[in-house]
Amino acid sequence: MIQGAINIKKLLTAMKRLDASDLHIKVGIPPVYRIGGALHPIESEPVTEDEADHLLDPLLSENQLEAFAASGNLDFAWHLADGPSAGDRFRINMLRSGNHTHAAIRRVRAEIPTYDDLHLPQSYRNIVEKERDGMVLIVGTTGSGKSSTLAAMIDQINHTRPVNIITVEDPVEYRFTPDKAIISQREVGIDVSDFHTALRFVVRQDPDVVFIGEMRDQETVLSGIQAAETGHLVFATLHTSDTMGAFGRMLEFFPQDERAFVRSSLSGTLKAICAQRLIPANRDVVDVPVVPATEVLRSNPTVRELIRDERDSDIPAIVANSKADGMHTFNQSLADLVEKEWIDLATAMNYSPNREALVSTVKGVEVKASTMVGRLKG
Repeated sequence: MIQGAINIKKLLTAMKRLDASDLHIKVGIPPVYRIGGALHPIESEPVTEDEADHLLDPLLSENQLEAFAASGNLDFAWHLADGPSAGDRFRINMLRSGNHTHAAIRRVRAEIPTYDDLHLPQSYRNIVEKERDGMVLIVGTTGSGKSSTLAAMIDQINHTRPVNIITVEDPVEYRFTPDKAIISQREVGIDVSDFHTALRFVVRQDPDVVFIGEMRDQETVLSGIQAAETGHLVFATLHTSDTMGAFGRMLEFFPQDERAFVRSSLSGTLKAICAQRLIPANRDVVDVPVVPATEVLRSNPTVRELIRDERDSDIPAIVANSKADGMHTFNQSLADLVEKEWIDLATAMNYSPNREALVSTVKGVEVKASTMVGRLKG
C-alpha cells in the first residue's frame, strides 16, 4: 500500500484513497489499516520503538505532549489542511504500552453524513422531527457509528430549526456550519477543562439543544437528565450494546438508594434510545462495506410506567409490538435488511440476538410479500 519512510501525514492522507476507517500504530509491526472491517498491514518495515514514540509528534502541541507524558493516555482531534484529503478529520487516541507509544486513529470524513449516507431507518429522522425536549440516546459498542449518527441528527436540526445548539465533545469530530441554527462546539481540554465543568454551566448559555459526546459517569448522566428536565433537547451517546443495556449502564453510576429517583427522572425525560450495530453488507447491492442494524425504543405512557416501576424485563415486548409507534427490535431490523438484500440471511443469523425469532420474523416478511404479490396478480 505505502512504501518508504513512515510519515504520519502520509499515512493519514492515504486513508481516504484506501477507504480505511482506522489506522493502528504499534511497536514491532507495520502500520495497520482497517478497511471494510478487516485489518490490513501496509508494506513497510515494522515500526521501531523510536519511530512509535515520535511518529505523532508533528500533530501535537507542547501541552498535549506534556499531558501524554503525565498520564500515558491522550484523546484529541486533528485535521488535514491541504492535499487530496484536505478537511478530513481524525479522532486520535494515544496510549502507552510497554513504555512506548501506540495509537488508534479513526478517520472522520469532512462531510457531515446524512441518514441516507449511513443507511439509517426513517425512524431516526422522525425522532428528530418530533422531539423538542427530553433526552435522546444513541447507544452501541465501539465502532458502531454512534458519532456519525448523532452528527446527522444534529445537522438535521441545524438545517431545519432556528435554535441554539451547544455541544460538549472529547474531541470535536465533525465541524458544523451554522444554517438555521447557531452552534457552539466546545472541546474538552481546549475550550473547557472537563465535561463536568462544561455541563455545570451549559444551561446558563441559553441552549435549545445540548449534545453530550458521551455519558461516562454519574455527573454527566445527572447533568444530562437535569438539562432535559428543564426543557432542553439533549442528545448523548452511551457505550452499551442494546436499548435495554442503556438503563443498567446509567443506573450503575448511582448508589442503590438513589436509583429510584434516577428511574423516576428517566421515565419523565427519556424520549428515545437508538441502538445500532454495523453488519457486513452485500456489496453487490449496497456500495458500502457495512450497514447498521438498529433497535429503537420510543417513550410512551406504558414505557414510562415500566421504567418507573423497575419492570425493565417487560419493555422488549413493547418494542417488538409497537412498530406503528416507531419502535423495532434488532431482529426486525435484520429481517428488513435481508428483505432489501443489503445483507444475506447467514450474516443476519450470525448477528442476531435470537436466531429462532429471526427465522420467524423473516418467514413472516416472506409470507407478507407473497400475499401482496398474489393480490397484485389477482
